[in-house]
Amino acid sequence: MSTDRKAKIVATLGPSSNDLETMRKLIDAGMDVARLNFSHGTHEEHAARIAMIRKLSAELNKPVTILQDLQGPKLRVGQIPGNHLELNPGDTILLSSNPETAKKLAENGVIFIPMDVPDLENSVGPGGRILMDDGNLELTVVKVTPDSVEARVVFGGVLSSHKGVNLPDANLSIPGFTEKDQEDLEFGLQQGVDMIALSFVRTADDIVKVRERIETLAPQQAGIPLIAKIELPKAIENLHDILHAADGVMVARGDLGVEMSPASVPTLQKEIIQLANRHAKLVITATQMLESMITNPRPTRAEASDVANAVFDGTDAVMLSAETAAGAYPVETVTIMNSIVCDAEAHYDMWGHYRDVPKDAMQSDALSITWAARELAYDRDVAAIAVFTESGRTALFASKTRPDVPLLAFTPVPQTYQRLGLYWGITPFLVPYAYSVESIISIVEETVTKNLVLTHGQQIVLISGLPVGAMRQPNLILLHTLGSAY
Repeated sequence: MSTDRKAKIVATLGPSSNDLETMRKLIDAGMDVARLNFSHGTHEEHAARIAMIRKLSAELNKPVTILQDLQGPKLRVGQIPGNHLELNPGDTILLSSNPETAKKLAENGVIFIPMDVPDLENSVGPGGRILMDDGNLELTVVKVTPDSVEARVVFGGVLSSHKGVNLPDANLSIPGFTEKDQEDLEFGLQQGVDMIALSFVRTADDIVKVRERIETLAPQQAGIPLIAKIELPKAIENLHDILHAADGVMVARGDLGVEMSPASVPTLQKEIIQLANRHAKLVITATQMLESMITNPRPTRAEASDVANAVFDGTDAVMLSAETAAGAYPVETVTIMNSIVCDAEAHYDMWGHYRDVPKDAMQSDALSITWAARELAYDRDVAAIAVFTESGRTALFASKTRPDVPLLAFTPVPQTYQRLGLYWGITPFLVPYAYSVESIISIVEETVTKNLVLTHGQQIVLISGLPVGAMRQPNLILLHTLGSAY
């Protein structure tokens, strides 16, 4: 089991990665987290993917974290008559979310766009922007009536049915957690997914509501990590509160770059990553990282630089979307991303930006203990830091201290073992329960000499809680020499 790469790779599964052999190759190439995008696919298809990942994870003795990504309130164009419409700059177009109005407009031969956007007419106002097809088409609202919206085309092109819609200037009252999300969430919990990503989060209350729903559906899974996707201006305004409520965030640069100026995305990415690290929360950088590899066997140099810079910024993970879900080169994409991350990490001392303690979480005794262990590792020539954890929290804190030595996480809890696949720098091990310091040492000795290139005489730092097995926060740091009697 390799411990060379620290930042983890999230790969989205889809039609291009739907069979057991391709998934095996993705894991071998470096996939640590399998993302299931619930904007696409049926429950049956996702259940089959989950079963295959679990089978391969057991066979390969590697935890592959399963991340369920809920769709959220996706706004779309409706069914356009003829399935497409040519929009020319300067054209005046009518839009309506009312099916009866749309029917009348069609009967009268009026050029219009049916919108699958609840209460559109009460959400936009004159001067507001309407973006379609990932922002490639732009309209400006001219006039609003109770039944329709009159808009002028700013940037035109061919608009097809069911393309995505963004309303960056609107005051939407659409709930962030939809009926579809609730059904998908219940399915995911039944399937035992490891983490859940929430789309179009606006406030911390969005996280709280989903957590409450989980407590009702599956109380035993109430602690499942929730990842807030940061893709709306409102989420940027409420980022501190969202980070307090969520277990992590995703820098969802696709919609973020449509809702806000693309020029602001690089700076926002750095701010989100930095703030997540200060709060000791997980952070994933996503969208278009190796986009050209959907159709090409090699990335652009700009894409390679983008991946490396996310690593230098201090992200815990980098994510692939269509590249592995629908692209022509899914395995090659993961292979190249792995090599880019490894090279960036080899030069982190020169170019890396994240070296500081997570100050906004420093009131935690557990974080103080892991920080002290990191300092001890710097002071002594130790081979690794070993963390015993049941929930994974201590492993996360140890990860956020970013030590230079390998981080080993030992847990007796299968759910925690699977989740640790996303944590920066962590090599997880599923081990028996330990009930004494002596049993901890015995487990470490047996595991590291069997799985890692560590030998007797090398020192490691152990982190645990006393009394051992009592599910206490960590309060013990032990400097141990492998092979020595305790």
